[in-house]
Amino acid sequence: MEKNFVQFFSPGSFVAETTTKPIDEWDVKLATEMAKEIEERYGATPYAFMFLTKARGEDDLDSKVVRTSCTYYINCKVLTYEQLKEENNPDNSILLSNMRINKWDRVVTTTSGWKWTQPLNKEDVVL
Repeated sequence: MEKNFVQFFSPGSFVAETTTKPIDEWDVKLATEMAKEIEERYGATPYAFMFLTKARGEDDLDSKVVRTSCTYYINCKVLTYEQLKEENNPDNSILLSNMRINKWDRVVTTTSGWKWTQPLNKEDVVL
């Protein structure tokens, strides 16, 4: 038996806060609407979501994730290393260092709510 879920990611103190909700199918438009109803601690709201499909066999005690989607970013913008460097903002020094060391070409950062920045993977989608 398989069941689909959407997992929302919101800014947290050290790691992302997550909320997982059931969904009939991997529907980006519906998940984007569902995100508007999510609020985590301190009023944090989702910056991204991904879909999961879980399955459980007859003899399994718990379900297992059998498929995941890419990450879909909402209320975010893409920034390149060059763009951040051109800003010449001392607050970006650690981010620029991390990008250079880890060979991240691009990051995604929130445009509303609590600030959150992380690497953008090639397969991820910014809505």
